[in-house]
Amino acid sequence: MSDEKQPENNPEQPVQQIQHSSATARIPDDIGRGVFATAVIVLHGPNEYTIDFIQSLARPNRVAARIILTPAVASQFVLALEQALEKYRVSFGHLPNEPQAPQVDQNPRPASSDANDSKKIQDASPTGKPTSAETPQTSTPLSNQSNAVQQAPIADIYDNLKLPDDMLGGVYANMASISHTGSEFCFDFIAQFFPRSAVTARVYMAAPRVPELLSSLKRSINAN
Repeated sequence: MSDEKQPENNPEQPVQQIQHSSATARIPDDIGRGVFATAVIVLHGPNEYTIDFIQSLARPNRVAARIILTPAVASQFVLALEQALEKYRVSFGHLPNEPQAPQVDQNPRPASSDANDSKKIQDASPTGKPTSAETPQTSTPLSNQSNAVQQAPIADIYDNLKLPDDMLGGVYANMASISHTGSEFCFDFIAQFFPRSAVTARVYMAAPRVPELLSSLKRSINAN
């Protein structure tokens, strides 16, 4: 019979759940000033969503911020964005150029078979497709161009974008905080890690652009 001491079975390890608040997240000086974006491209793979916020006010267009979200966090961000837009409408009314509920015509015209009487609502930001099997992600660009112009391949879009090397890997976030004024929205993307949460990116967008951001995210999630 051996006198060797046997290891304890199922030793208890200390487990503690950490809860963070976005209000206490640290904001680094170089992040606090934020960046302004006029457009968005949403890329998605099997394990993450990449949101590229674009500045298109001057040439060359450039990626101002690249955010990496897990699928679960991306879905939560969509819900939070929907709630923020609803609060905006309550406070400030509908956004400029935002589609509103159709009004009932009190004096409808007789039915006509003329094709010119029909109207079609088209998606202004179609989902882009990768140009080769080597591209494991699909994209959903947010663009100022109408659907009448054929969407350029995603590789061509990025060939014309300035994407700095230090931004290629993006920044990770597992939480987002949304605030707004009457003219703009502010998105704080936050990494919640012990011992303290930190804002990894702050992005501003003009309020009329935000519904298109929401639409692009929804299409990307539905396509994944």
